[in-house]
Amino acid sequence: MATEARLTVQVRPRAARDAVDGWAGPALRMRVTAPPADGAANEAVRALLARTLGCPRSAVEVLRGATTRTKLIRIVGLSPEELRARLAAAE
Repeated sequence: MATEARLTVQVRPRAARDAVDGWAGPALRMRVTAPPADGAANEAVRALLARTLGCPRSAVEVLRGATTRTKLIRIVGLSPEELRARLAAAE
């Protein structure tokens, strides 16, 4: 079985810029400029997380919450410890 980590994110679409804003309890807060239509915000979240974590966008998948602001994300190829360390380094 491949290594994977799961992450809950709270997304604010149509923001002024793309950014990872840090933790709000157990969820990572993010802003994306994309609108929440036709999956554009989900793709922007995948791209921003991949860029922040230094992994391919194909490794980032929205498991739950495709039509809501709170999403469950799976990142393949990173352990939960690696995920936390890379997010901490990006802050």
